[in-house]
Amino acid sequence: MVTLIHTLADHSDDVNYCAFSSSCLATCSLDKTIRVYSLNNFTELPYSPLKGHTYAVHCCCFSPSGRVLASCSTDGTTVVWDAGDGRMLAVLEQPSGSPVRVCQFSPDSTYLVSGAADGSVVLWNTQSLRLYRSGNVKDGSLVACAFSPDGHFFVTGSSCGDLTVWDDKMRCLCNEKAHDLGVTCCDISSQPISDGEHGCRYFQMASCGQDNQVKLWLIPFADFLGAELKYKCTLNGHCAPVLACAFSYDGQMLVSGSVDKCVIIYETSTGSTLHTLSQHTRYVTTCAFAPCSPLLATGSMDKTVNIWQFDLEQPRAGNTAESEAKVSVEGWSEDDVSAWLCAQDLADFVGLFKSNNIDGKELLNLTKESLANELKIESLGLRSKVLQKIEELRMKMEPGSGAAPDEFLCPITRELMKDPVIA
Repeated sequence: MVTLIHTLADHSDDVNYCAFSSSCLATCSLDKTIRVYSLNNFTELPYSPLKGHTYAVHCCCFSPSGRVLASCSTDGTTVVWDAGDGRMLAVLEQPSGSPVRVCQFSPDSTYLVSGAADGSVVLWNTQSLRLYRSGNVKDGSLVACAFSPDGHFFVTGSSCGDLTVWDDKMRCLCNEKAHDLGVTCCDISSQPISDGEHGCRYFQMASCGQDNQVKLWLIPFADFLGAELKYKCTLNGHCAPVLACAFSYDGQMLVSGSVDKCVIIYETSTGSTLHTLSQHTRYVTTCAFAPCSPLLATGSMDKTVNIWQFDLEQPRAGNTAESEAKVSVEGWSEDDVSAWLCAQDLADFVGLFKSNNIDGKELLNLTKESLANELKIESLGLRSKVLQKIEELRMKMEPGSGAAPDEFLCPITRELMKDPVIA
């Protein structure tokens, strides 16, 4: 299970990004500041907040060692800070002067990438703190970036929907149209996976976008004279644009945050939803797993950062009645549906549902007609009981459980409309 253990409410404007080191959590905001907290008791460090930017801070990240912190801003700079005492070590100005939307360190701390609104990508040498290489994406603003675990390549995402793979010499290895309405975030799992059949090894990547989707990709191990993005699957748990995604340190979980105000935690291997968290009151803009402890941070336009703690054992979809409310039923397998039937005292229908290949998505689409005509459930009372239980599941899936119907919510802010006008 996941438990909310702390809420940070020190920022005076939208929280844009959060990042963990082994001992600290950093958050940044439209209020132009970066705040740094100790993971021991979530108290703010003495030098926090960091005030060096003149406009909104869009992204922050720790170097792998945790000794250095980088932040980037609308002011066109990426600032490098000493994470021990908060000293400003360098101000790296984007050559074009364009607002910088994202920054990331390479796994060996050799390079720092900064990506800007004009599509420029800069690779900085972290030893000399000087520009090493630069390039540009074809169209749109650069809004997302992630390094491979071995540091041989990195991936950028743009507002026009492209994912681009670059090597460490800033050569473009691959370009893929990923999200029709624009990419918003991407992350690469630190744990490679194998296909099990041919012994091929892959890096696994997640991307999310304005199309409400989270997509999983496989990048084969290669000599990196070329590269390939292989589409794996799409996760459709959100009902509004997805703004953030991140893998857990062991690669077994993936978290996403959305305009629908929800945070969804998936099991990476199956794509099943483990938890849906709906405590934020505005868009969820960022999420991050801690590298050395069972913690998750989620940040929002409600100006808060929530800290969540995981139990060591994660519940599987459909295992208990208690987990139902947190699980996206659409991701259930046939076995999960069978377990749910047993928990509802409907075990007599397990064989019938399995023989008709009823998974989570099919379960939610069942009607009284399909129960009677296709599944041949003759008893009116039993049909009514099944439909009642399915309706309870639908209610639990809705953000806020029992909230207003979707058509009553503003499609942009996802808040209840008080005086709607149809144009």
